[in-house]
Amino acid sequence: MDPATLRNFLEIPYDQLEEMNLEAKQQRIDHVDPGKIAELRRKYLTDEKRIKAITVCFSDLEGRFHMLDYDKKFLLKNDDNLTFDGSSIRGFSEIGESDLKLTIDWPAFYWLPADVFGPGKVIVFGEVHGQDNTPYSADFRSRLRSHVGEMYRHDGLVMHAAPEIEGLLFEGVDAERRYSETGAFSFMSTGGYYHSLPRDPLRQFIDQAAEVQRALGLSNEKDHPEVAPSQFELNFGFTEVVIAADQIQLYKLTCRQIARSMGLTASFLPKPVAGVNGNGMHCNISLSKNGRNLFFDADGVDRLSKLARDFVDRILYSASDICLTLNSSVNAYRRLDPNFEAPNQIKASATNRASMIRIPLANERSARIEFRSVAPDTNPYLMLFTLLRTGMEGPTADPADTENKRARTRFLPDNIYDAIRLSKTSRFMGELLGEDCHSKYIELKQAQADRCPKALGSMVKRGEIMFHHEVTNQLLWSQF
Repeated sequence: MDPATLRNFLEIPYDQLEEMNLEAKQQRIDHVDPGKIAELRRKYLTDEKRIKAITVCFSDLEGRFHMLDYDKKFLLKNDDNLTFDGSSIRGFSEIGESDLKLTIDWPAFYWLPADVFGPGKVIVFGEVHGQDNTPYSADFRSRLRSHVGEMYRHDGLVMHAAPEIEGLLFEGVDAERRYSETGAFSFMSTGGYYHSLPRDPLRQFIDQAAEVQRALGLSNEKDHPEVAPSQFELNFGFTEVVIAADQIQLYKLTCRQIARSMGLTASFLPKPVAGVNGNGMHCNISLSKNGRNLFFDADGVDRLSKLARDFVDRILYSASDICLTLNSSVNAYRRLDPNFEAPNQIKASATNRASMIRIPLANERSARIEFRSVAPDTNPYLMLFTLLRTGMEGPTADPADTENKRARTRFLPDNIYDAIRLSKTSRFMGELLGEDCHSKYIELKQAQADRCPKALGSMVKRGEIMFHHEVTNQLLWSQF
């Protein structure tokens, strides 16, 4: 008997998937009561017999994406007590207090394309709680969602974000993990910026990834090859900040899955190959209230409001302190190289793309701040939490100090050791992250740095790839 006739698992056409996921996304944007959405999702899962499993996902302190599959019937009966071993997650609990809990954020629910993720499965974002059932301090998705929720409830403020995530395609499966053996990456295409041919393998990858992302409701705007060989960028529209961060994780997951199905590797290392442009994640941010863009002022400098200019000034003042959360790997500091359009200057500009902040030409709807110094391997929740809190609450310089700093060009750290030192000694970062969480993060970054040559040099070293937080696993980490 054909096994396919024995399995009646859910498979939804892409156009219907897009409608369903966009409707769920709109419920989040409209701030529909999460309890009501939980009831709807639980009823749907109970009634839909063709769903076999639910993938619950979360991100660790460094931003690595983790997924656990639960049998549907088990999850519906036990979603108030989903435990996992936190000591197996770097940056989470110690082995003596290993049990952590997952809570389900039911509004963050996605129906999945069956041909990519398998039939009969859906995915939902979870958040981590400690043994006392309180939100876990190292889970920055929970902290970001809590903070923006308070902003909305108290002042009606909504933060929007739109990331521009670049990646590279390499020949072979698991090319990053095999770098310790090969010492090199092989580009799978030499097509260039905007002009890769329609049936080029790079374009085929982009087309497939874009189809899946549209089906997930990411609201794609454009997709194209980028400057470096085998480089791609798929842009999706701006949305509320927690949704945007979730979409970053889904974007990277989708690209990796599509690439693997083609016998390739999608890499989001910031600078995996010397001598060509690296991968960035420019992050566009704006703030609104009652549908009005608070960053826009038709009469302001660069058409920015005072709120937006103050936001920029606070970021610039603390730029060196927060650099580690925006560029969190050894490899990220290769990208901050001025010879490759690197945004390493601590200043804002409407025209200079070497500035860490760009003020795009915009109208009332599109006025925003573009943070160009963000690497694609950062924890998106931690990054957005840091930018939001720093821009709204961070320290500012007195006018005399500001004038002195403007008289010279300042630069971001050019290596992770300096970035660690600046973050570690920053009183502001300790207060922002909390001393315990800040210490954990510094410890993780120091351990990663110590496994790599201190001087970057002109060659990409095996250590900075092998021990990268998105690449390494327990086996690789123990090989030191």
